[in-house]
Amino acid sequence: MSDEELAGSELGTKSYWDRAYNREIKNYKYNGDVGEIWFDEDSQFRIIDWILKQYKAKRNSHIIDLGCGNGMLLVELAREGCVNLLGIDYSPKAISLAEKIAHDQGLTIRYSVADLMDVQACSLLGEFDIIHDKGTYDAVSLCPHNPKEKRLLYMDTVCRLMGCNGIFIITSCNWTEEELIKAFQNLFTKYCTIPTPSFKFGGTIGNVVTSIVFKKKAN
Repeated sequence: MSDEELAGSELGTKSYWDRAYNREIKNYKYNGDVGEIWFDEDSQFRIIDWILKQYKAKRNSHIIDLGCGNGMLLVELAREGCVNLLGIDYSPKAISLAEKIAHDQGLTIRYSVADLMDVQACSLLGEFDIIHDKGTYDAVSLCPHNPKEKRLLYMDTVCRLMGCNGIFIITSCNWTEEELIKAFQNLFTKYCTIPTPSFKFGGTIGNVVTSIVFKKKAN
């Protein structure tokens, strides 16, 4: 990763997401619309398919979704029979929406308001076999104030949440695979890449999003 941070954006602020999920709660109440699925449904189902078919996770694996939003990834995992699911988000509005959706679909999924910048509080959530992030690290990176410090706190939190043999799945649209590997190299090592659609522009091949699986670095 370069020494430069991403330009700050309101997408990196809690107030933005509180407003966004307040709107989505109203849309769900009146229209039954569960809201946006970050990076689209294809990205979500690629991850679920990898977890269940490639990684062959057990149905009782402890899975946590960081910045779960409306919780739809966990909803799909619950439909596949996964039982130890936890979604966390720093927006109480997001958690309210996720809880309502899960309840209406008759699914048992735990949700909790939690700020990934509070390393000690998050460590009390326990250890997990699978940690998932789709877009949350991107949002942290877009914080207008002290983004580098917040990214480091994020990494510390993830490390504390990961069990000895756990994996960390991250999907980003702001950072390339090489940048993510470099950013996380002190705490994690690459386990594999989950293939994502590629494009070719000016003779260069790239990806719209990057999905990488990390494991904790051996001490």
